[in-house]
Amino acid sequence: MFCSPLELVAFISGIMTLEPGDVILTGTPPGVGRLRAGDRVVVKISSIGELDNEVVASG
Repeated sequence: MFCSPLELVAFISGIMTLEPGDVILTGTPPGVGRLRAGDRVVVKISSIGELDNEVVASG
């Protein structure tokens, strides 16, 4: 990472309010392609739950 998670959260919280449940996405790791309509993005955090979103085409 270019900066530490602490630096990232400090920067973001200086320009907007972070609320419980907010997710900070920092970019795409090497080897991962673009998202396309029909793809699913799932974020799982043990003891908290799961966020599951389907990518849809804009327009």
